[in-house]
Amino acid sequence: MRQMLLDLPAPKPQTLTNFEAGQNAELLALLIRVAAGAAITLSERFIYCWGEAGCGKTHLLHALAGAAHSRYLDPDADAAAFVHDPAVTLYLLDDCERLSPSLQIAAFALFNQIREHGGALVSCGAQAPAHLALREDLRTRLGWGLIYQLQSLTDAEKIAALTHAAATRGLTLASGVLPYLITHFRRDMRSLAAMLDALDHYSLETQRPITLPLLRALLQREGTPGP
Repeated sequence: MRQMLLDLPAPKPQTLTNFEAGQNAELLALLIRVAAGAAITLSERFIYCWGEAGCGKTHLLHALAGAAHSRYLDPDADAAAFVHDPAVTLYLLDDCERLSPSLQIAAFALFNQIREHGGALVSCGAQAPAHLALREDLRTRLGWGLIYQLQSLTDAEKIAALTHAAATRGLTLASGVLPYLITHFRRDMRSLAAMLDALDHYSLETQRPITLPLLRALLQREGTPGP
């Protein structure tokens, strides 16, 4: 079975511009300022974001990694990457809950160095700092500054975002396509956007309009059949 989505071009880069904010507009506005190197307060220098899988935490960190003098860190990074570098003004720490004991020590030291020497750090995790299974001193550091719970997009917000994306590309979608898609496919926006691309390609390949039967046929072809 040909996996059509895997044949498509690489996903578009994750940027702050293409992040669908939904109820997270305040956080997005702050991160835009941080990425631009704007003046920020001491509390704004340390930002922690948490939320369920697919809510956009990694998207935001990857977007911020495009800023000058930034460094992306995750639990798979080498301990040397956690050593403070005066040339780095923005550190980005992903999946805090998965940090090994040694990297927890390194992250704790990095927090202290950033506070002493300047710069900013944006961290993400699956839970609020107090509920992370990490050493106590690191949990305290994660709660130093501003804490935001990332809210996932509602179904209506996802449909609105996909409708806008389709209109921008000149795609005509039959009614019922998007409501069906978000209930019969992976629910994160990155996957939904990829499926919109796949629908466009499949429509051109089969010379058929983008209707509910076409979507069902594509889902079947991708091994994700609906009822």
